Amino acid sequence: MPVLNRIAAFAEEMKGWRRHLHANPELEFDCHETAAFIIDRLKEFGVDEIHTGIAKTGLVAIINGQMPGPTIGIRADMDALAIEEVTGAEYASTIPGKMHACGHDGHVTMALGAAKYLAETRNFAGRVAFVFQPAEEEGGGGNIMVQEGVMERFSIAHIYGIHNAPNLPFGHFQTTPGPIMASVDTAWVKVTGKGGHGATPHDCVDPVIAVVGMVQAVQTIIPRNVYALDEAVISVTQVHAGTASNIIPEVAMFCATIRSFRPEVRDLLKKRFHEIVEGHAAAYGVKADVHYDWGYPATINHPQQADFAADVACEVAGASAVNARSVREMGSEDFAYFLEARPGAYLFLGTGPGAGLHHPAFDFNDDAAPIGASFFARLVERAQPLG
Repeated sequence: MPVLNRIAAFAEEMKGWRRHLHANPELEFDCHETAAFIIDRLKEFGVDEIHTGIAKTGLVAIINGQMPGPTIGIRADMDALAIEEVTGAEYASTIPGKMHACGHDGHVTMALGAAKYLAETRNFAGRVAFVFQPAEEEGGGGNIMVQEGVMERFSIAHIYGIHNAPNLPFGHFQTTPGPIMASVDTAWVKVTGKGGHGATPHDCVDPVIAVVGMVQAVQTIIPRNVYALDEAVISVTQVHAGTASNIIPEVAMFCATIRSFRPEVRDLLKKRFHEIVEGHAAAYGVKADVHYDWGYPATINHPQQADFAADVACEVAGASAVNARSVREMGSEDFAYFLEARPGAYLFLGTGPGAGLHHPAFDFNDDAAPIGASFFARLVERAQPLG
């Protein structure tokens, strides 16, 4: 049963929604037109309640079942990325420098498809809360929604989400109990020395040499301070210094992304990063200013909910198309904040061959949306059955 019959019947309509969203991307919290489009569809479906203005442009739609019961949450992120699209599709982004390069247009479409079906059938007890979230890519919109009390306000007892996965076989699901995606922290280091002529380095304090030493040394943290079975990553992604070939600059800087799964490891990475930078600053006679941004926490599935979600995925896609103990991903997700607040699970849905996430040639596979919508619909019906 890959797709529920009723959802299959409006699959072309879903394609239209997705392509409209793809052509009109919005960034971070500025998802005004996206939210308006979603609201129009929800009103057409006849949902019971629509609550707006959460985390600026986020919204929650409530559909009541046929008898009292708990509230299950379904989350979809809405925001796009600051990337120039190169797909050449007829529905390509109409806004220069912005595109849906991560498939959030598909995530919204899957949730809308499930909402349309559930508003028609209402074959469940309690309520379902569809949480449409801005600013997943930048800004931590999920954290803002949780801070604004979305879980308590709507009495959400458990919550689920899906991310599309290009190059995972089409229609296949992946999830796992426990950590599924890493925490992400970002460090910016500004190193200040004494600039001068490149011919007289003895009269200068060279920040470039200090940065080189720091960059090399922070790469020793994981192999020499972190237990070998604790996955972690430190990648230096930017180094900036200088303006001319014969000038030793006054300032140099570098930036690193730092990822892990366990809080103890996360704390250790931050501690050692500061110690190494400060130690090298003293050794080279420079000043080092570290801005360490504590970003999204690890996305940690609750075991009972992860196993339940995998069982529902087996019903939708077949057991051979579900990996219920998948490998963890070093990417990050602000769905983590929802999972810190309530039990739930996060899954990946394969969309087949294509450009990877955050690539300017990426495009969500429309054929996957009815599968995701069917998963969400059956998840609600099975989590909160009638009778």
